[in-house]
Amino acid sequence: MRWLALLRPSGDAGEPAPPWPEALVWWALQFTPRVTRLEDGLMLELAASLRLFGGQAALQQRLVQELGELLGVGAVTLAWAPNSLAALALARAGAPGELMDGLRTPLPTLLDPLPFPVLSEADAHAPLLARLGCRQLADLRRLPRAALARRTSTALLRQLDTAYGEQSDAGHDWCVAPERFEARRELPQRSDDAAWLLQQAEPLLRAACLWLAARHAGCSEMQFGWQHDAMRARDIGPGGELRLAAHAPHRELRVWQRLLTEHLQRLVLQAPVSDLWLRIEHAEPLQEASGSLLASAEGRSEHAESLDQLLTRLAVRLGPEQVRQAEPRADYRPERQQDWRPWAATRRPQDAPWPADPGQWPQPSWLLNPPQALAMLRGQPFYLGALSLLAGPQRVETGWWDEHPTCRDYYLAYNGRAGLVWLFRNRRTPSIWYLQGLLG
Repeated sequence: MRWLALLRPSGDAGEPAPPWPEALVWWALQFTPRVTRLEDGLMLELAASLRLFGGQAALQQRLVQELGELLGVGAVTLAWAPNSLAALALARAGAPGELMDGLRTPLPTLLDPLPFPVLSEADAHAPLLARLGCRQLADLRRLPRAALARRTSTALLRQLDTAYGEQSDAGHDWCVAPERFEARRELPQRSDDAAWLLQQAEPLLRAACLWLAARHAGCSEMQFGWQHDAMRARDIGPGGELRLAAHAPHRELRVWQRLLTEHLQRLVLQAPVSDLWLRIEHAEPLQEASGSLLASAEGRSEHAESLDQLLTRLAVRLGPEQVRQAEPRADYRPERQQDWRPWAATRRPQDAPWPADPGQWPQPSWLLNPPQALAMLRGQPFYLGALSLLAGPQRVETGWWDEHPTCRDYYLAYNGRAGLVWLFRNRRTPSIWYLQGLLG
């Protein structure tokens, strides 16, 4: 067993440490399903996860880095031990930000010098134990067990035996992420400033991404809403909401922040806002992509966004009608095989390899409008040089039901300067060749 204890320091006036927020429990669940709250500590059993995350040193470095981003550098004490009580005792004895490793040193060597209040049952009897001359855990272990149990409790002996590995460490209540995510936050002050709302919404977005990480999932849509102050005008509704739609399921906080920024910059609030809420209706299992072997293999920074993310933001900023995408349509006529519609955050099919037979190569998606009539050279069509026909004819004779009937023979042609081109000629005028599109 390899237990890691996370402990937040107590206040300056001896106040108890604040309870662990639910969002931090979700953060811990992405590393192991064996997460539990033990008194004032958050405990992670990581024996089965070390190899997955590159070993103890690599996992520890990642945990320290992410905890620094979530709570601040040095805001948590971490300690490793073979059982949960020993890890918690070491964390209580350490300074904030200190890493105590109880996996490489025998437990008695580490625990004996610790002050006895690191065990909660011993701390509950601190005045009695102090009068008996006890200062450290080693002092407790030297006392007669039967007499110590009569004067204190058997629970103290059980804690001592468990911490020193002489009794099994069992009976933990494991934490589980809820099936659905819905969070609400009351604002510290009422405001109708959209930029200020973005700052206040960040904890909700962060909690949503941590919940997704705990479930090893992503989402492509979130519902973000607000509630107006109760002292609003009578003709103003109770609040409003926005639909945040991403290009594909993910859990990247920066992407959701950028998308919400675009929405809020265009939002005009009718009254001051008192509460914010965020909801995820549907989460999908997320397949993690392998990292690049080279840090700058794609020549872009860590915070750069993909083309789909950029188009999604532009559609929010400029309006969906200003960013358009092609949608396939079932029609034999090439110029009618796609419709242009407003951009939507949909997944694009993955590129497939080209067939070996040129006759099965894909048709061009970008067509000349209108098609360009070509000159002839010694009976061959000419475009930046004489063209050699590779495949064809492919006959298309359709559209008799409307005003644009088509009766054409299509060919795939090539020369060194133009590359692959797509040609056709009408059956009524076979001597005239037309350039329909370029394939590269």
